[in-house]
Order: sequence, then C-alpha cells, then structure tokens
Amino acid sequence: MTEAGSAAIVVGMGGIHDPVDRRTFFGLLAIGLASVVAGCANPAGNQPPQTPAAAPPHNWDTPVPPAPEGGPTRVLSHGPPGTDKIALTVDDGYNDMVVTGYVDFAVRTGIHLTFGPNGTYAHAWAPHADQLRPLVERRQVQIINHTFSHLDLRRMTDAQIRAELERNEDWVTRTFRTSTKPYYRPPFGFHNEHIDGVANEIGYRNTVLWNGTYGDSEPITPAYLMTQARKYLRPGTIMLGHANHPAILGLFDQITELIRQRNLTPATLNELLATP
Repeated sequence: MTEAGSAAIVVGMGGIHDPVDRRTFFGLLAIGLASVVAGCANPAGNQPPQTPAAAPPHNWDTPVPPAPEGGPTRVLSHGPPGTDKIALTVDDGYNDMVVTGYVDFAVRTGIHLTFGPNGTYAHAWAPHADQLRPLVERRQVQIINHTFSHLDLRRMTDAQIRAELERNEDWVTRTFRTSTKPYYRPPFGFHNEHIDGVANEIGYRNTVLWNGTYGDSEPITPAYLMTQARKYLRPGTIMLGHANHPAILGLFDQITELIRQRNLTPATLNELLATP
C-alpha cells in the first residue's frame, strides 16, 4: 500500500507474551543483521501500488480508549498519551526479497511487527507461512487487513468493499492461521464514514492510519529513509513502512539502535492500543 494508507506491519518488542526482553532483543541485533542486503527489483508481472497521497493529519493529544468487543468504528492513527511504545507496521509486499528481509528480521531478533499484506502478492508471503505462524501464535507478529487487491475503496460498491476485505481475510486465515479482525487499513489511506461502516458490518471496527512514515511507498535512498525514521520514531507512533523497495534491508540495525537510544518499545497494534 502507499503512504496515504498502507497498513502495515507494526514492529513491537518485549510484550508480555514475548520471551525476548529488551536487553536480549538488542543484543541479538548485533548478530548478523548485515547479512540482509538490498537489491531486488519489482517481480515481473506484479504492478506496484499507485502513488500515495499525503499522510493524514493526527492529534497527539487525543486519547485512544481500549477497543470494546463491538461498537462504533474507530479511526486510529497513534497510540495513547504517555506510552513508550511504537507500532512498526509493514504493508503490501510485492518485492520477494524485502518480504524475506522483514520475516528474517522478526525471526532472528524477536522484534514485534504488524504486517498488512495483500493477497494479490501471495507469491512473496506464502513461502514464509511456516516461519510466521509461530510468531503469530505467540503474539510477536500481528496481521491486519489491507484488502486483497490494494485498490481505492472509494470507487467500489458496498459489495465490492466487502469482497476485498473478506477475500483477504480468507487468504490470511488459510496462509497464516489467524484472523485480521478487527483492524483494517484502507489502501492509500482513502476512506470515509460510509466505507468504514461497511467494514464494521463484517467485523472491522478499527480503521488504522498512521502518524509516521518511512516514505518508502516509492523507491527512496537509505539516507532519506533514516531521515524519516529520526523524524517520526517517538512515543505513540504508528509507523508506516512497505515491503516493496529494498532501501530498508540494510537499515534494520540502525533503526533498532535509534529505537534503543530513544527508550522506545516496539509493539504490535494490539499491544500499543491495549486491544484484547
């Protein structure tokens, strides 16, 4: 997905369900992260998402209450005040090597992530199903619904919106043995009350946006990505990244060192937002 609405995967570390604590996590980062290298083009025949719109505005002072079992739609773009947690979310995934890099990063370090994969890019995700299922089971990794085809929901009928979400949910359930509910991220961040209402009717009461981004929905340089990381990685951030372009692959250690220096705790969306 693009910056205007990609969901992502959230990275989180050190939750109560994770046996890897903060000290152990950052110790593991020193072992071999440089082995993940960049350099993969978009696979032939797979079209990248459209150009993103600007990131939606956010209000750092608005509290985010715990999600009820049911209820009205919530539009979420940041964590609650006073938290030291951040959510690293990763969307799309049409680049096989970048998906592999993120999965390897999670497996080797124990860092918490939130992924928002599109089923249309199953070629990149399916090979890692056996690696990701145990991480999902122990709540180190969360998967949310970013739709199957990554198309603008504003141009769809209600039936088409439901089909996009339900088809992706079915794919995630079969592949990773988990549900994406109750979170969905609209492609490009394009949504309105009507779209959110349709999503809520089938179990997606939380519309997930973001208040920080690497700016990597399109090709960028590693230097620019780190500039964005330094700008946005602060308490309560829902950080938007994409598994589409290789700039991130050589930067996992630098990003996690930045997180360590700022005393932040990576968390899944569930952990950041205190959702049961």
